[in-house]
Amino acid sequence: MSPIIKDVTIGDCRLILGDCLEVMPLLGKVGAVVTDPPYGMDFQSNHRKEAHKKIANDCSVDLLQWACGLSFSHSAYLWMRWDNLKDIPMPRSLITWVKNNHSMGDLEHEHGRKTEVCAFYKGEFHHFPSGRPNDVIMGTRTGNEFHPTQKPVDLMRNVINWTAGTVCDPFMGSGTTLVACAKMGRKGIGIELDPDYFEIACKRVREAYRQPDLFVEPPKPAVQEGLDL
Repeated sequence: MSPIIKDVTIGDCRLILGDCLEVMPLLGKVGAVVTDPPYGMDFQSNHRKEAHKKIANDCSVDLLQWACGLSFSHSAYLWMRWDNLKDIPMPRSLITWVKNNHSMGDLEHEHGRKTEVCAFYKGEFHHFPSGRPNDVIMGTRTGNEFHPTQKPVDLMRNVINWTAGTVCDPFMGSGTTLVACAKMGRKGIGIELDPDYFEIACKRVREAYRQPDLFVEPPKPAVQEGLDL
């Protein structure tokens, strides 16, 4: 029985409903992994009129560690908390996203956090397509309209701009990584376990293709072998 429950292609983006632990081995090596995996927060946002679902499998760092072992040709960017550094292989760089407001934390015995971090790993064919970037990104948070840990599209566009080849997000959520790919003219693959978030992602990607960015330069073809599926 196939682990893929639903497989939808929208433009250059492929969206898969299924368990990424079972689906990723079917895909083989991808160009780049850009993802925000569960990393042990056990988080559910209730600060909304309509509370989001609890994030699946977010009670341990197992999936973050699994994501660190994925096969990619160009690069991997994995979002996490700063204290997850002890749980994963040492990254080449640690990217810091500076937000416009505070994240959760100990209100009495911890400095207020206005940052989130992303571990960078280089692949065999890594290069910086637009020159060496800084390790700090400034950007506002979203209102988490579609997902409790939703990332801004512009933030993910910045990260994807550092990559080459097909971009894969094994924890697609509401599809922000794929929306960014659609707007940038990049090939993307997203995998999501929750059928509700999967449908939201499909809707957002379709909308992104209906309203393309007019001034985005088409991506340059990869010059190294092994970057694409």
